[in-house]
Amino acid sequence: MSGKRVLIVVTSVGEYESVGYRTGLWLGELTHFWDYLHDAGGTATIASIAGGPVPLDPESLTPDVLNDLGTGKRYADRTFMDLLDTTVSIADVTADDYDAIYLTGGHGVMFDFPDEPHLARLLREFHETGKVVSAVCHGPAGLLGSTLSNGEYLIAGRNVTGFSWPEEEFAHRADAVPFSLQARLEERGAVYSFAAEPFAPHVVEDGRLVTGQNPASARPVAEAVVKQLG
Repeated sequence: MSGKRVLIVVTSVGEYESVGYRTGLWLGELTHFWDYLHDAGGTATIASIAGGPVPLDPESLTPDVLNDLGTGKRYADRTFMDLLDTTVSIADVTADDYDAIYLTGGHGVMFDFPDEPHLARLLREFHETGKVVSAVCHGPAGLLGSTLSNGEYLIAGRNVTGFSWPEEEFAHRADAVPFSLQARLEERGAVYSFAAEPFAPHVVEDGRLVTGQNPASARPVAEAVVKQLG
């Protein structure tokens, strides 16, 4: 595992289009993955859609959330948080430099992940060269726009998960999101599954494709990715 490199992709969108709520990266979905990867000997680069500073979902900065798996410690870490001020744009990275890609969540990704051509290209390149493609929570929204060289959707016929519609309703965001991630994944041909209990960890592995359902699944996704890279 030592020396393996992961490209972590985060949103550049900090607000919803139809309501006034603020959003952005769900911080724990970055830190839980980051810490496990680095403890295992891997390294990561954080890239965003537009490059530059990354907005943080304020809901991910509440005391209860920050107390989970050391997220608050990272939030207080000036060196780590400075990384989120100077992210590289995904337009300027190449799959050749990495062994895996990981798409974080936060509702912001629903607005800039699905139709981003550079992200779609990267995902195709990672997948078609046998590298690990992973995503958590709303991060699988990035898989929606990626097609393979034969024109088929990357997720067609593949077992995946992602933030469920019941969880969206529980989070009071059903009227704010631009679409149901669960429904859209199924429309693109994915075989979707989710945990019966909202917000319980749930990870699906289909070959080199690894997806997690919600914030609680970020660490288990990291564990699965590290195992595959090992």
